[in-house]
Amino acid sequence: MTQIVVIGAGVIGLSTAVRLQQDGYNVAIVAKDFPSPFETIDAKASINYTSQWGGAHNRWVIPANETEERDHAMALVTFQQMESLNKSNPEAGITFMPGIEYLENPPAQYSSLTEEKAKSLGLVEFRRLKPSEFPDDKVKWGCEYWTWCVNPMIYCSFLLRRFSWNGGKVFRREISNPREGFTIKGLADVRVVINCSGFGFGDKDSFITRGQTCAVANYTPATVTRQNADGSWSFCVPRNFDGGTIIGGTKEPDNWDPEPSVPVREKMLKDFAATYPSILGNN
Repeated sequence: MTQIVVIGAGVIGLSTAVRLQQDGYNVAIVAKDFPSPFETIDAKASINYTSQWGGAHNRWVIPANETEERDHAMALVTFQQMESLNKSNPEAGITFMPGIEYLENPPAQYSSLTEEKAKSLGLVEFRRLKPSEFPDDKVKWGCEYWTWCVNPMIYCSFLLRRFSWNGGKVFRREISNPREGFTIKGLADVRVVINCSGFGFGDKDSFITRGQTCAVANYTPATVTRQNADGSWSFCVPRNFDGGTIIGGTKEPDNWDPEPSVPVREKMLKDFAATYPSILGNN
């Protein structure tokens, strides 16, 4: 049987390995970093293992071009997969909940979106919000739909555990070239190597993007995203299973600074509280 090596044990590598395994292939994962309980993670040492620092949630993006249509089609398949997995394995770390969107400067494909069109795109329980439901008068468009969030630390550990219990082999090591995947000691007749290492091999088309978020203990029953007219974002992603809520966030291409910014954190929290005051509770 064909032996496949997957390089990388982030959510893409783990998902790839599990799916190939389900299709009957012998699969091994080779990676430097693997899922760990958040209580024991050394943030600096694991800064490049990005999957566990993700939110993570599904946001529907209304497609306006061929690339976005392709991405939307994949998002629909992923939605079905997560829905099925949530039913069969509630311990996987997935939670379905409402998603709320606020846009200050909505593109045409949003402004013209009807409930009928949303239904044809596969959006479940979609409805446009009334202006009276907006947090302030800067918001010009809003909607609500049914979506999913995932606690990535639980989910990644679930995938690794499923992979291992189904006979997958795991090798913790650092490699410098994808071709090394064909010569892993202990594996014979490796025919395929799949690179899921992210930034690991210096791909010239890849670049670092620094993102800052903040984990809080406050509970929210929905994942909320606000797109501001200046291009900035404000959002929350609930991490159920005692994971708190992620408040964000920033996107800073080519910023290698590993230190979180206190002023940025304070602004993120202030901005989201203004957009979604109920996160503060009754106190």
